Amino acid sequence: MHSRLSLTAALVVGLGAAAAATAQTAQTAPSAPAAPASAAQSLSYPATRKVDQTDDYHGTRVADPYRWLEDDNSAETKAWVQAQNAVTDKFLGAMPQRLPTRKLYTELYNFEKYGVPYKEGGRYFWTRNDGLQQQAVLYTARSLKDTPQVALDPNTLSKDGTVALTGGAVSRDGRLMAYGTAGAGSDWQTWKVRDLEAGKDLPDTIEWVKFSGASWTPDGKGFFYSRYDAPKEGQALTGANYFQKVYYHRLGTPQSADALVAENPAEKEWGFNVEVTDDGRLGLIHVWKGSGSKNGLMLLPLDGHGGYAGAKPIPLTLSFDAEYSPVVLDGQRLIVKTDKDAPRGRLIAIDLDKDWQARDPKTWTTLVPETQDALTAASGVGGELILSYLQDASTLVRIHAPSGKHVRDVKLPGIGTAAGFGGKWKDPETFFSYTSLTTPGEIWRLDAKTGRTDLFKRAQTAFDADQYESKRVFVTSKDGTKLPIFIAHRKGLKLDGSNPTLLYGYGGFNVPMTPGYGVTAATWMKMGGVYVLAVLRGGGEYGASWHDAGTKLRKQNVFDDFIAAGEWLVANKYTQPARLAINGGSNGGLLVGAVTNQRPDLFGAAVPQVGVMDMLRFHKFTIGWAWTSDYGVSENPEEFKALLAYSPLHTIKSGVRYPAILVTTGDHDDRVVPAHSFKYTATLQAADTGPAPKLIRIETQAGHGAGKPTSKIIEERADILAFIANTFGMDVK
Repeated sequence: MHSRLSLTAALVVGLGAAAAATAQTAQTAPSAPAAPASAAQSLSYPATRKVDQTDDYHGTRVADPYRWLEDDNSAETKAWVQAQNAVTDKFLGAMPQRLPTRKLYTELYNFEKYGVPYKEGGRYFWTRNDGLQQQAVLYTARSLKDTPQVALDPNTLSKDGTVALTGGAVSRDGRLMAYGTAGAGSDWQTWKVRDLEAGKDLPDTIEWVKFSGASWTPDGKGFFYSRYDAPKEGQALTGANYFQKVYYHRLGTPQSADALVAENPAEKEWGFNVEVTDDGRLGLIHVWKGSGSKNGLMLLPLDGHGGYAGAKPIPLTLSFDAEYSPVVLDGQRLIVKTDKDAPRGRLIAIDLDKDWQARDPKTWTTLVPETQDALTAASGVGGELILSYLQDASTLVRIHAPSGKHVRDVKLPGIGTAAGFGGKWKDPETFFSYTSLTTPGEIWRLDAKTGRTDLFKRAQTAFDADQYESKRVFVTSKDGTKLPIFIAHRKGLKLDGSNPTLLYGYGGFNVPMTPGYGVTAATWMKMGGVYVLAVLRGGGEYGASWHDAGTKLRKQNVFDDFIAAGEWLVANKYTQPARLAINGGSNGGLLVGAVTNQRPDLFGAAVPQVGVMDMLRFHKFTIGWAWTSDYGVSENPEEFKALLAYSPLHTIKSGVRYPAILVTTGDHDDRVVPAHSFKYTATLQAADTGPAPKLIRIETQAGHGAGKPTSKIIEERADILAFIANTFGMDVK
């Protein structure tokens, strides 16, 4: 309904969380020949043992000689990781661009970063990183004019900064906060409860939480959360996650005594998230199944005193035929954002009777109809509906009355990305962030009654935005589809085909890629490069049909879009193939791997991060099964053919000259397990793909990207830019 309780971005059980984490990792660099031939030719990769492993897929036999690398606990795999890192460290350490790039990146990273404030129990809460702190600190204040106090400092939870705050929920009276932490980048969370006045934790501890927040009952006696059963020994980072359950934890009791609220033993893929309505009468249970946007919705009645008395959920819809995201409960009227019969989204009103039973769906009424723009978010604040749209991947915000009538638009600083707008139905204010490719994050306050916006915080950085410019242009893909790309660079750029250029993409899971400031992009531009963000099918920029056009048997459209963006940059003399680098993370890592195999001639360097590289076995690990909604699955004969045709692991072309490749992953990645990158790298190194380096950088005590400490972020992203700069022969000042 609203994001006031979340300290992190909205949960995407698929691969979207990594997109947010890695979208700032791509950027451009100057030009020159390929990496020094002597350095590339002198590389000696560690020997990787092959095994006789062949699988039969519908009559097609597929070899998997590096299957043993899937066992991350084996001594042999650990030795392989050490050997690969030794080769990569030696190569990166010899690059003259490494230290100046890291110094420049650190300089640009060192600025105050603020999270969007929210209010609960008479307190404001927001996060702040003073510049180079390993983790952002959560602050609280009674008013915006008061000196903020530390509510929780994650930097005190570990010596190396690898324990991160993953979520938080404050009780209605503002006295207690349930908060989640994760170590070494894992998706597994441990939840505790902090007394905000005393600054101390209560004994309550909740384990084996994943893909869940927390939501308090209004009486402050406990909260709802979702968890899995404890994994088998040795399988915490690789074992499949099924049968999530909702529990209610009552303060002062052990987790073993928590009340089971919702489960479905017949549907192992069902997952649940609970949020209590502003008026405290209902718990709204979002039921998800896979990474698609289609979900179910159930209602959980609370007792008349704002507590949970053991009521069972009441299904509102479990058809999984569309998205149903609650916005606000206004009396007995539940307002819901949906794409049912509206691919770009609309708001509907559902009248509930006194026993919380929904009337026939035929009686559900349209409150705000579908428009030409994609409706991406909605909230109810100050008695008004705040709707966020994307128009060619740039944010528009419109205010509507409870009747659905348009009231006004929110004036934004420019073409960019705005997010936030959380709060309660009776709150007089809300907050949002704004950013563009050349505008560091700003935090704004919006008066819900007047529509006035006031600047709350503006980042002061060493990046002089006045020296740079950005624009949006449109590219035509292979099948005639037009897609926007955002281009940023120093003013006065000469279009002579010589500019080092960094092209970033994602293209999946209905996740929109919108223009936003990132230190990686800023560093790359300051190094003299052009940074480009491509908007690809498979994302959420134009609604459900745009997403569907990049899924399953249509996934090749995503790769065609990305290739078209690269070809456009060359044709319009921004760059040339030898000076064009590509980057993406998670699903974007799959993108980079696939297009590198399909068009190795188009790129000079490629950096796939935490990528899904084995498209035949991805669903066998952790939450990978949830991605079949986008990818399909190898057990299906038709989908198997499509997967095999682009799977990065299986389509490496021996005997073809490849660009320089740097693969990155984390040894604690339990979203996209590192075996994907391990097997892909081993196959690359064994193939005849020319003299350019094929390296893997394996971060220890790190996962998929979320919660990574500042020092590791700077080191990894600076190494990526330095690797590209070295490949292009750039002189980094």
